[in-house]
Amino acid sequence: MTHTARRIGRSLALVLPVVLVLSGTLAVTSVPWAGSSSQTRMLTASSENVSVRAKPRAPQDILRDKLLAELQEKDPGVALTHLQRAVEERPSLARHCMSIARALGRAAVQHYGPVKAQTYSRPVCDTSYAAGVAHES
Repeated sequence: MTHTARRIGRSLALVLPVVLVLSGTLAVTSVPWAGSSSQTRMLTASSENVSVRAKPRAPQDILRDKLLAELQEKDPGVALTHLQRAVEERPSLARHCMSIARALGRAAVQHYGPVKAQTYSRPVCDTSYAAGVAHES
């Protein structure tokens, strides 16, 4: 009996790896690697969760976010002063100054209320801050 078991074991030891390799090869070749569009969607579904590199943000967007955070932490006067300095240092931001000041005015109304927000008004960017306060009120 032990002789028969050894023969079966040896046969399996030789045949089983061959069967596993062949079945794996057949499984890989049966996958439609370059098929029609519906099959392609199936293959690319795993790439949906891949993180995409963030697009570089524009300087005016970075400045607006920084000033809005500063408005929340300190007060609108500080944010307006920093906006004016940023425009003086980088004249390319001048064309965005009005929209940033308006956004600061709207945020000030939401955070401080219309009356207190109006007390911080000053002629930065052609009084756009005041326009933002008035628009949000």
